[in-house]
Amino acid sequence: MGEMQAGPGDKQADTQGVRQSARRVALDAQDKVKKRRLERDKRLSALGIQVAVALGERDAAVARCERRAGAALRAMTDDEGLALVQAVLWCGEGLTRREASRLRAVHASASESATAAPEPQLPANVTSPD
Repeated sequence: MGEMQAGPGDKQADTQGVRQSARRVALDAQDKVKKRRLERDKRLSALGIQVAVALGERDAAVARCERRAGAALRAMTDDEGLALVQAVLWCGEGLTRREASRLRAVHASASESATAAPEPQLPANVTSPD
């Protein structure tokens, strides 16, 4: 029996099959990489949101504490008649006169904004009669 020799068309078909197989392997690998990156991006996004929320909560807590401290300092100076320097002495070494002034201002600002009536707002499609 004679050996069959591959013709030029058979060689081309083999090369094309090898290329297609190699492309599939590469595309599968790239899909896996893309999937891992997407999963990591989702994790990083969720963690970034957690950080932002925690920092926002921290800032809100600090603001509440500063308003309370300012209210107490205001009571010491206004209600009890102490000079700010004397009030600072009653609070210990962790408070400076400058910080006490700032805290009193924080309390005053919060009190003003809480008592100020908001101006009425017209809907966007309504014009003022002036």
